[in-house]
Amino acid sequence: MTEPPSSPVGPAPHNCRVVEISREPIELYKVLKFEGFAASGGEAKAVVAAGAVRVNGHCETQKRRKIVSGDTIEYNGRQIRIARSPALDEHPASNVATDAQGSTQL
Repeated sequence: MTEPPSSPVGPAPHNCRVVEISREPIELYKVLKFEGFAASGGEAKAVVAAGAVRVNGHCETQKRRKIVSGDTIEYNGRQIRIARSPALDEHPASNVATDAQGSTQL
């Protein structure tokens, strides 16, 4: 019996939601804002500067940290995993979209 192919970045942890991006890199504070972890870009920058955000398990204080496929972001008990969306590659002008399941695609 063969196993199904895994994603190039591996499976997401059980309690982790996957967020698809159309282009890389994207700045950390923008992900926090678009995903509703913060109400605004200013608030997102403040929580990062305060050391309240973890990227790939490490405390991150760089507001403009470049986030790429495979990165995991944690804040306030929530966790997301970034994945590159091949479907959005066909439409490079599209920055943000939502798939049929309601997952945000940046």
